[in-house]
Amino acid sequence: MKALLYCVAIAASFISKAQTVSEKLVYPDEKHFKNLRQLTFGGDNAEAYFGFDNEHIVFQRTAPKDGVPCDQIFYSKLPKNAKQPFKYDRVSNGEGRTTCAYLMPDMKHVLYASTHLNSKDCPPVPDKEKMKKYVWPIYDSYDIFVADLKGNITQQLTHEPGYDAEATISPKGDKIIFTSMRNGDLDLYVMDIDGKNVKQITHELGYDGGAWFSKDGKKIVWRASRPKSDEEVKEYKDLLAKGLVMPTNMEVFVADADGSHVQQVTKLGQANWAPNFMPDGKRIIFASNHEYARGFPFNMYIINIDGTGLQKVSHDGGFDAFPMFSPDGKKLIFSSNRNNGGTHDTNLFICDWAE
Repeated sequence: MKALLYCVAIAASFISKAQTVSEKLVYPDEKHFKNLRQLTFGGDNAEAYFGFDNEHIVFQRTAPKDGVPCDQIFYSKLPKNAKQPFKYDRVSNGEGRTTCAYLMPDMKHVLYASTHLNSKDCPPVPDKEKMKKYVWPIYDSYDIFVADLKGNITQQLTHEPGYDAEATISPKGDKIIFTSMRNGDLDLYVMDIDGKNVKQITHELGYDGGAWFSKDGKKIVWRASRPKSDEEVKEYKDLLAKGLVMPTNMEVFVADADGSHVQQVTKLGQANWAPNFMPDGKRIIFASNHEYARGFPFNMYIINIDGTGLQKVSHDGGFDAFPMFSPDGKKLIFSSNRNNGGTHDTNLFICDWAE
């Protein structure tokens, strides 16, 4: 995160590799993925999201060997064909840890959360051996910022104590939805694009996060945990008091954009998350490990908003998640462990979507 302004062009050998392995990247049952291309090679690359113009993306990347010790935000214009390299520039300020970026409607600024006001260093990660369970850190130093494409922060949108992150923007360009712990629990809030008129829209105990607006801006989809038993509630509250959540039991929910008419979409058990609306607005694509008792791998699935018609769309034996369609509905971008040479690398992939 302390790296200097960062610009990377994929080496020529990698470009050649991306051109020649396209068909090998697709499993036989992945009928929706056409012209799949691997964009990054190495590191942990995730949450790649299209801008309003279909041509640019932002994503978060950790790559210690490249001087990026924890997540920073990068920006790229997508190559028009396989002969063009995928180049990207860092647009976060290189301090603290960042997450959940989104291009602003003007395509000249980026929205993201960062811990840099608390410390220029990467915040500590949970000790998995000590915890003996899989947990996510909920850093109370996260706030939401706007920066220009040169990495200069131009606005701070949240100032409340506690976690503020996971922000996305309505396709209408008028509203931001995000997760905050300002009330003592992890709930969804909406605010105007300039940070004004903040309103809480979820109220049940549990982790509400990763929310997205539908294409018309009238609905939202998100992931949520809903601890019910006394034991589950105690565990959730105890972890939250330590700035942690255990994301191993989440389901997908939809509601109207104001938080009304909540409907649980999935009832699959285990971790169902990273949901997003399909271009038709009638279906949802999401990541899940529900088929596997050991909790891994994660694949992507499609389901109707009413919870019917579950369909598996990715088949890698590792990790497929963070799907997002381009605004015109023609392309899908996601993160995957496929073709990583047996490492733990997570890379970005883009394809033409075929129904």
